[in-house]
Parts: sequence; structure tokens; C-alpha cells
Amino acid sequence: MQLDSLKKLYFLGIGGIGMSAIARYFNDRGCEIYGYDRTETTLTKKLVAEGMKIHYEENTELIPPGIDLVVWTPAVPVEHAEWQFFKKAGTPMMKRAEVLGLISRNHRTIAVAGTHGKTTTSSMVAHLLHSGGISCMAFLGGICENFGSNYVAGNSDWVVVEADEYDRSFLHLSPDIAILLSADPDHLDIYGDPEQVMKSGFAAFLGKVKPGGKILMKAELTGHFESIQCQTFGLEKGDFSARNVRVNDGHFVFDFAAPASFVSGEATPASGRSAKRSRSCDETLWENMALPMPGRHNVENAAAALAVACQLGIGEEALRKGLVTFKGIKRRFEMIYRDEHCVYFDDYAHHPTELRSAIGAAKELLPGRKVTGIFQPHLYSRTRDFADGFAEALDQLDEVILLDIYPAREKPIAGVSSAIIFDRMQNPNKVLIRKEEALGELAKREVDVLLTLGAGDIDTLVEPIKELLKQRKESAGAKRSK
Repeated sequence: MQLDSLKKLYFLGIGGIGMSAIARYFNDRGCEIYGYDRTETTLTKKLVAEGMKIHYEENTELIPPGIDLVVWTPAVPVEHAEWQFFKKAGTPMMKRAEVLGLISRNHRTIAVAGTHGKTTTSSMVAHLLHSGGISCMAFLGGICENFGSNYVAGNSDWVVVEADEYDRSFLHLSPDIAILLSADPDHLDIYGDPEQVMKSGFAAFLGKVKPGGKILMKAELTGHFESIQCQTFGLEKGDFSARNVRVNDGHFVFDFAAPASFVSGEATPASGRSAKRSRSCDETLWENMALPMPGRHNVENAAAALAVACQLGIGEEALRKGLVTFKGIKRRFEMIYRDEHCVYFDDYAHHPTELRSAIGAAKELLPGRKVTGIFQPHLYSRTRDFADGFAEALDQLDEVILLDIYPAREKPIAGVSSAIIFDRMQNPNKVLIRKEEALGELAKREVDVLLTLGAGDIDTLVEPIKELLKQRKESAGAKRSK
């Protein structure tokens, strides 16, 4: 299928973060964009404001005639009336991943894969490239604050994409540069067991890299992919490494080491600095790189992003500036509220590893303070498969408010509920409640550091919680002034 032949597209599930990025791409090209989603959200309102036409009821009479292509997400079941309508009509239909693969074939592609960290790292890569003068296009799995969007237009031949392992979506890509951040088991409803996650998932994806392309892999993962040639990155290890990580004035600061062959040793006139040789004549060290995003996992993500940017010829000064001006992504350890008594972060964490990273970041950034977490499990199958891991991660919190499961695309599984996590937890400061009870529960507590965690609809609590905390402060201030 030729992209230039598409004039009128329909998106089934247009409100999804990956779907909406592709819709924005075609809208940017002047196509007519129509779509369906189950509920109206802040994102769908923005899509409408950008000129797209969206409805929220399963009604085939609202579908316009003359659609050239239907783009659909597996989150929409094939039983859906509109899916069935297009299938019977013989309208061309492609999954989101297939369309992304089609788009990327016309560009040099940087694909970011891994169970965790894809959105942050791909956003960092895109921002660093733009900071260094490479106007790349990007399809992101979140709203990057620097761009104000999950789609970034560009006029170079480079595109940055997230390589999603769900439904083996990333096998539609053939990247020039592949980054592998992590390979923890997930989506066992698709792969069956952890071995297949590695074999038919990540190993198969790495096998899609173009001849002569590059693979950049987290150093700890190389033992799983011994036959694959790659460069490595990591904390205190790898060809590209972040070292001496510390917290300084609200920033995570580290020294970045890279092979000298990839880095210019000349200082720019503006900085007066020069890259230092370190440990051996084959290595260059950039000291005191500052990252506004908290968490050692994000420092590791930054090492991967810097490694790519270095290899595309971007120099030290542009990368220093790009890194320190990176604003992050909505719902990735996003600071929602702060006053002298309370700090509130919202995070998309929905896997045990992601929970540990978010909780660890809060504790390292704000040592000694009481951390309360509200967690909404995402999917029955993931809750079943990783109940022990969720319990262990949540035990790191000082207080836990556990909510019922957000089912997303799944139907209930017998015997699976949030209780199987709750019962495994050792933390004595825990409650299990429905989402509708969360605000009332929170109102009874003295909050120091608060985290909302999850990939479901827990984000609908963010503004109400923010208002609750603001009202609490105003009320306390009014009492003090009397």
C-alpha cells in the first residue's frame, strides 16, 4: 500500500496513545481523519481540535463513506460492530503496528524496545536529536512535554519509534538502530512463557535490524543474546555508561563515558570545556551531566539516548543542553503538586519492575519521608502472572492503597482479583478498596509523599487528588491566620 494514495482514514480506537500518534501523522499530511473510541478524553478533545472527527458510540451509521484505510488496535475486539462492518464491506484494514511499519520503511529508523522505559527513552532520543539539529520524526507512547504531543513532525530522514512487544507488534519494524532497554517477562497471554518472550519476542525483533544496522543493548542483557553483535550501555558498565550517579539540587547528576571514536574531544567556544580521556586512551568522559527526571532507571535510559545521539554526530554541548532541558513525559513520574508539606507524583507503572523503579526514585529523591502509594492493577492476566512481584514491590511503600483491577481489553478470570496481591503483601499499612472510594480514603490520611500508580483509568483521579491537596493546604492556612 502506498502512503500517498491514502486520503481518508478511519481509526478504530483513535484515543489510544499509539493510535493517536499515527492519526496525527496522517492529519499532518492533509488526510481526512475519522475515528471511534469508547470514551471522550483530554486527548480525543485535542484530536478534534486539530480537525479530526470522532464519535463515542458503537454505531455504524456514523461511519462516513469512502474510507481508504481502517487502522485498528487489538484493544478493540473483532466482535465490535464497526470492525465487523468494515470487514464485511471489504475496506482495507491494518493494525496500528503494520501502519507504523509501513511509515518507518520510508525513513531511517531508530526503534526503542524493552518491557520498560520505551516512552521515556524514545522521547529523550527525539529531544536530543532535535537539540542537536537533526529534525527527526517521532511516534511516542506518551505526551512528551518538550513537544506537547505524542507525534513529532520532522524534515530529516530519521524517525524514532517505540518498538512494542505486545502482540509481537515490533516485528513489523526493520530498524537501522535498535535499542533494547529491558526484557522482563510480560504479556504472557501472548507469548505463553518467559522463554518465548525472549525467543519469539525480543530475539526475533533484534533479528529484524537491517544489514549493517546497529544494536544498542543494556549490558546485563547480553547473556541472553550471546550470538548477537551489539554495543552496550548501563550504570557503571557498558560501552556507553553513566557513572558516579548522585542527586544534586533536584537533578540526578552523572558522568557519561563513551568510546572516544564516537565523541569529539574538542570543546565548543561557548563552554570552554573539553571532553576528558578516562581510564584508557580509548574512552571519553563527560562529567556532571544533569538530568531533571528522577530515578536511576532514567539515568540508564539517558545513557542509551546519549549513545544514539553520539553516534549520529551530535556534540557534547548540544547534548548537555538537551539533557538538562528534557521536561519528561506525562504520567512518567510526573510531579502533579508540591507544597511545604506534601509532594504528589503520578506514574504509569503497571509492572513490578516499574513499580520498584518509581518507588525507589521517590525514596532517593526525598529520603526519610513517608511514601504513600495508590496502585491500580492493569489486566487480570498480568495480575495473575505477577502477583508475587507486585506484592514485593508494593511492600517498599510506607502505606499502600490498593484498588480493584482495571480490565482494559480482558474479560474477568476466575479467582483473579486485587486480593491475590493484597494477601501476599507483608506491609501492615495496607487497605484494599474500590477506585470510587480512593478520594475518601485519602482525605482521612496525612499525606507526605504520594504516588498514584497504574496504566488504567487511575489517571482520572489525578485532578481530584490535586484539588484535595490544594484545599487541604488552603484550609490549614486559613486556620493559622485566625
